[in-house]
Amino acid sequence: MTKTILTGDRPTGKLHLGHYAGSLKRRVELQNSGEYKNIFIMIADAQALTDNFDNPEKVRQNILEVALDYLSVGLDPEISTMFIQSQIVELTELTFYYMNLVTLARLQLNPTVKSEIQMRDFKSSIPVGFLCYPISQAADITAFRADIVPVGEDQCPMIEQTREIVRKFNNIYGEDILVEPKVLLPDNAVCMRLPGIDGKAKMSKSLGNCIYLSDTKEDVQKKIMSMYTDPEHLKVSDPGHIEGNTVFTYLDAFSKPEHFAKYLPEYASLDELKAHYTRGGLGDVKVKRFLNSIIEEVLEPIRERRKAYEQNIDAVYDILEEGTKKAKAVAAETLTKAKEAMKLNYFDNKEIMTAAYRK
Repeated sequence: MTKTILTGDRPTGKLHLGHYAGSLKRRVELQNSGEYKNIFIMIADAQALTDNFDNPEKVRQNILEVALDYLSVGLDPEISTMFIQSQIVELTELTFYYMNLVTLARLQLNPTVKSEIQMRDFKSSIPVGFLCYPISQAADITAFRADIVPVGEDQCPMIEQTREIVRKFNNIYGEDILVEPKVLLPDNAVCMRLPGIDGKAKMSKSLGNCIYLSDTKEDVQKKIMSMYTDPEHLKVSDPGHIEGNTVFTYLDAFSKPEHFAKYLPEYASLDELKAHYTRGGLGDVKVKRFLNSIIEEVLEPIRERRKAYEQNIDAVYDILEEGTKKAKAVAAETLTKAKEAMKLNYFDNKEIMTAAYRK
C-alpha cells in the first residue's frame, strides 16, 4: 500500500501560530521526508459552511488566504496536492451513502461534536449539516484512500468514527474497498493545543487571541508583550509559576537549545531559565523579549514567502484549480469502486440488469 496523507483546514480566517505548531510545520516535514507518495491538503469550505451557512462570503474570501498561508509555510504544490472541498461532488455522494452506516445516537456521542455544539451554543437548534460533518470527514478521508491523517488529539474521535464507517462498509460490501486510516499526532505534546495569548483557551480565530502567520513584525511583538503570564508575579523579585504561564508554554513549543546562545546567552537551557523564574529575580519582559526573538525567527521567512505569492495571485489560483482537478480524479475513482461494490453501477452491464427477464 502506498502511504497517503489527507489533512486540511476550514477557510474561516487566516491561519495562526496554533495551526503552525499543531499541524502546518509537521505537514512540511512529512512532505519533505520523501516517505509519502500522495499528500492531499484540503481547504474544507463545505465543512466551514456547516456553521457559516448564512455568511458564504466569509468562506469565499478566505480560500485564497488559507492557500497563501499553505504556500508561505513551505508546502510545495509540486508535491502536495492542494484542493477545494466543495468543487469535488464525489465527496457529497460518498457522504450520502455513508449516512446509512451511522446512527443519530452515535453522532451525538462523538466527543468532538459534543464539544463543538456546546462551544457554539446550538442547544436544540443543531443544523443537520453540522451534526453530520464527521460523516463528511469520513468521505473526505476515504475518497483519497488516505491511510495517514495528521491531527491534534481533540480530533481523534473524528478519525475513530471514520474507522467505524470504513469497517462497516467493507464488512457489508466487500473487504479492501475503503482504506482504514490511522492517526498521526504531533510529536511535541505542547503543540497539540497551543493556548491563545490570553492564556484562557486554545488559540482561536473566533476568540481573537491569535498570532497570525501573516501578522507584521510590530503586531507580533505587541501581542507577545501583552501575553498572559503569572498574575502573582508582580515584581521581578517575586517567585514565578511556570504552569499555566503562556509565555513558557510557547517556549516549550518553539525554543531550541541554539536559541539561548543566540538570543539569551546567560542561560544554557530552558530548564535553567525556568529555574531562575521560579525562584524569583527574573522579569516577564525579559522572557517575553526572548520569546519574541524566537517567534520572529519562525515567522520572518513565512512572511516573506507570503509577500512573494501575493504579488502573483493568479499563480495561487491556478495551483488550487489544478490541484482540485487532480484530487477530483482520485475521488471519482474511489466513488466508482464504492458504487460497484454497492451494486449501484446499473449502466455498466446491461446483461446483469436484465438477466431475470431473459429466457
